[in-house]
Amino acid sequence: MSEQIAFSQVSFSYGTKPILDSFDFFVEKGEFVSLIGPSGIGKSTLFQLAAGLLQPGSGDIRIGKEAVEKRLGKIGYMPQRDLLMPWRTVVENAALPLEIQGMAKRDAQQKVRDELPRYGLQDWADAYPGELSGGMRQRVSFLRALLFGSKIMLLDEPFSALDGITRLEMQEWLLQMWQETGSTMIMITHDIDEAILMANRVILLSGVPITQPFELSVPIEYPRTTASRNLAEFLTVREQIWQLLRQAVRDQGQLQGNGGKAYG
Repeated sequence: MSEQIAFSQVSFSYGTKPILDSFDFFVEKGEFVSLIGPSGIGKSTLFQLAAGLLQPGSGDIRIGKEAVEKRLGKIGYMPQRDLLMPWRTVVENAALPLEIQGMAKRDAQQKVRDELPRYGLQDWADAYPGELSGGMRQRVSFLRALLFGSKIMLLDEPFSALDGITRLEMQEWLLQMWQETGSTMIMITHDIDEAILMANRVILLSGVPITQPFELSVPIEYPRTTASRNLAEFLTVREQIWQLLRQAVRDQGQLQGNGGKAYG
């Protein structure tokens, strides 16, 4: 399975409410792209379309060079909540996708145990989710998503439920995992600094419906750390995004009336 994903002239509506209209979007192999935009604009809908949970009204969604209608299970999806099963251990939770794919339970669990040191979880292999910190639970969730076998990962606000310090630690950890695995990653976030810190490109979604996204490249070399937030280049991109978001929220409010959701 190729590691590129593209939307080509995709339109989608919920009933009479249009979300995307002739929407084009492309992520290269090995890229990290952040999606940001006003609340309710359609970011999660875009992910559900990419993952195959929804189908476009028109247009194509391509994985590699091929338009793929049956995408479900072919793209890794890490939701906001870790969704770990409380009655299964770390190893048993992470091994689930391998078992679903037909691997023998013993082999699946051994493969997970071999991976755990990379995630700092080797001492927690037989622990239950209730015994883990929020950051550790998210690491298990990430490993489980990666074991579905896709090199394309969708991350839907993966750190939104974490405290501030843990969130900073997990951002650096995820950057390290991205560089080690070579995966193609697309992340939704409401945190402007997080969007910039992680990504090669930040994509701003705006408009009702969304037509052409606005794109900003992040001119900061990897590896990045939390200290990268103090760089002049970082601050410049942050100001650009903030101004664009303010305009997007104003435009959305004008289109939807006072009932439109604000950013945040």
